[in-house]
Amino acid sequence: MTQYWEPGTTIEWVYEGSGKHAGLPNVRPMTVVRDDADGLVAWLAPGTPLLKPVLPDGRETRHAGPVAMFTEDRVLKLDVWRGTGILKVSPPGKPWSVWYFWAEDGAFRGWYVNLEREHVRDQASRRTSTVDHVLDLWINPDRTIEWKDEDELEGAVEAGRFTPAEAERIVADAHTAIRDIEAWTVPFCDGWETWTAPAGWRVPAAPTTHQPELIAEELHS
Repeated sequence: MTQYWEPGTTIEWVYEGSGKHAGLPNVRPMTVVRDDADGLVAWLAPGTPLLKPVLPDGRETRHAGPVAMFTEDRVLKLDVWRGTGILKVSPPGKPWSVWYFWAEDGAFRGWYVNLEREHVRDQASRRTSTVDHVLDLWINPDRTIEWKDEDELEGAVEAGRFTPAEAERIVADAHTAIRDIEAWTVPFCDGWETWTAPAGWRVPAAPTTHQPELIAEELHS
């Protein structure tokens, strides 16, 4: 039986590394908004300290290009989430999560479907772990859909990160997600776009589960 986290609990939302980058995860401390049989909903607050893999010179991995981003060396960087906050929903049994984005003025910008492995929970460490599947979808407020990072999925296959069969399955998952979007099922119909974080919630502390090899920037600089 699944145990659920109470609202307000700080957890780590982890994207595990793979292959030569297996020990270099993306770790985002987040606050639980809701957790039940309908899925985990968590908040990534502005200014949250996090760990993420970067190129050895501190640049984002995608600067290496759609193939080399999967083959070049990486190090962990202690950084801060500088964008507006993101509400993330992990629906049970789905190989994706749904992210809600807002503009600086609070206007809702749209939904982002991040294709990924179904999450695995570690209750003791308060961690939910997955593996990013590179391909993504963007849904505008008018519900029009845009495909994202198709070139990076092709690069991942060329680099050996995924097999062609795995990439085909990821594309099939995207089409399944599109059917959910077109039917406007959970979580799209749940009204999270009008949600706001409680004023009393604090920004979580920096992750302590992994030690970064590179700290390219000071926190809150």
